[in-house]
Amino acid sequence: MSFEQDRSDAEEFENWFEGVDLVPEMPSRGDLIDGVVAAISNSEVLVSIGAKSEGVIPGYELDKLDDASREALVDGATVRVYVVNPEDNTGNIALSILKAKEFEDWDYAEALSKSQEVFNGTVTGYNKGGLIVEVGQLRGFVPASQISADRRREVGQSPNNKWAGMQGDDIMVKVIEVDRTRNRLILSERAASKEIKAIKRRELFAELETGDVREGRIISLADFGVFVDIGGADGLVHLSELTWKHIDHPKELYKVGQKVEVEILNIDMEKGRIALSMKRREADPWDTILERYKNGQLVRGQITRLTKFGAFARILGDEAIEGLVHVSEISASKRIVHPKEMIGVGEQHTLRVIKIDPESRRLGLSIKEVDSPRYAEMDMEFFMSSMDDGGSDDAPAEEAAPAADAADTSSEA
Repeated sequence: MSFEQDRSDAEEFENWFEGVDLVPEMPSRGDLIDGVVAAISNSEVLVSIGAKSEGVIPGYELDKLDDASREALVDGATVRVYVVNPEDNTGNIALSILKAKEFEDWDYAEALSKSQEVFNGTVTGYNKGGLIVEVGQLRGFVPASQISADRRREVGQSPNNKWAGMQGDDIMVKVIEVDRTRNRLILSERAASKEIKAIKRRELFAELETGDVREGRIISLADFGVFVDIGGADGLVHLSELTWKHIDHPKELYKVGQKVEVEILNIDMEKGRIALSMKRREADPWDTILERYKNGQLVRGQITRLTKFGAFARILGDEAIEGLVHVSEISASKRIVHPKEMIGVGEQHTLRVIKIDPESRRLGLSIKEVDSPRYAEMDMEFFMSSMDDGGSDDAPAEEAAPAADAADTSSEA
């Protein structure tokens, strides 16, 4: 080989090593490094990070890892570690897998804070000021003022047990403050309320079916009905579906915050509306009306409304049943054009049952037939029955008849 060839090879060899650091660079405190698991024992995990010696993760950190992370630590696996000390008092490179995860969790928390994405977590603890929710390795805090009204409504006021029942609950929150230096991570359920409601609404609409029975809470009252939260969506119980009894306004029977049982009547996915009923969770009084009343029976009723064709009367003592006194059944002595010529709303009258139609839910009543001799024998039976039950002989016939009727009704029922 010629001298010129030897010189050329030497220069090429020199150029190959140019820029190559033959001494491994030592890591610095706080570095995040991807290493390779070299060996695992009960006391430590050795990780090759490209330094002159392998780094050491103390064995106690393994006990603090979740099952998935612990099972992933096998020889040859890549693992991200945090450099705690580039050279401890024994000359080792001290590493931590937990701090690496914590560092990543802070990055994640900051990303959540910027994006305002909802975080799905679990209530893992509490203190007198609020709830603890873990975001990875971090302990996030949800102050009492940032807990949703619905969740707070379910608890008492005692500081000692106010939050205890919430441990283990799922919770959706947004990150509203991140401060690594102060180890401060503040979360808010209230800030996520809009997203929470939308998610729960979608889930609820997907699972609801007509005829389902749900427990709900009244959130508002209106002249035409009540709105009920059934766990993620609001439904309307129309005034006509509140109760079998006659009421003029929902406030007569219900109040905001009251828990009620409702039945799903209709679901309008396109408009996002749910029609509910509460009266259908009660016994239908028309199912047993023939057990309580019969044609010719005298009852006492209160006039509730007037129309051109007659007057509606609610049976006293049976508030769910309302009958019609047709205009032709109001007076036997004169022809009237409108019921208001003879009677008014709020008045109480003795009435005769003249027709019962359970299928059509119609009850025909009459005022002019109250004193009709056609029913004299029936009225006498009612009267005598009332005497047997302690009625007064001095009572006027019109007043004694309802008393007898009441006795007769109870005996039939």
